[in-house]
Amino acid sequence: MTDASEGAVSQDALRRIFLDARTHNGWLDRPVPDELLHRLADLVRLGPTSANTCPARLVFVKSAEAKARLSPHLSEGNRAKTMAAPVTVIVGMDLAFYEHMPKLFPHNPDAINWFKGKTSSVEENAFRNSSLQGAYLILAARALGLDTGPMGGFSKEGVDKTFFEGTQIRSNFLCNLGYGDPAKLMPRLPRLDFDEFCRID
Repeated sequence: MTDASEGAVSQDALRRIFLDARTHNGWLDRPVPDELLHRLADLVRLGPTSANTCPARLVFVKSAEAKARLSPHLSEGNRAKTMAAPVTVIVGMDLAFYEHMPKLFPHNPDAINWFKGKTSSVEENAFRNSSLQGAYLILAARALGLDTGPMGGFSKEGVDKTFFEGTQIRSNFLCNLGYGDPAKLMPRLPRLDFDEFCRID
């Protein structure tokens, strides 16, 4: 199928990011350099969020010490593959994100008051927009040649206490990063057809 849309990325790029990309459960013994994590973060921060709130906070769990702190909070089904991954990203959300609004939304000095003291609005926006940023993380990682393994299956309370104690940051989800072992891939699961999840009005 040829995409005739002007400005569309190449088919190779689509294969890397979507068509051939998979959620990995096994990892090659190949490190991810810190420089690549910085490049990844530079891409993630450019993705759109509501009013540029940018509530995601990322912890790249990479060292043996940090992995040991994370391990007790993982479900049994997620522990071995997460410990084997070169990096695990804790995608967190800052419930005090509005404090950065003067920097992030400078053309409207009142933007901080859209959220400050409004708990339900803060929680809704933090969760929605950190989830968006987590999705950008997955796509950006694939674009940079990394494989990903996003997952739940962990104690949010344990992770929050271990990595975010004393802050307003709470965990959203985890994502393993590295170079996936194709021998450990499972068959791709079915997806819904267009008419099952889309409509054009």
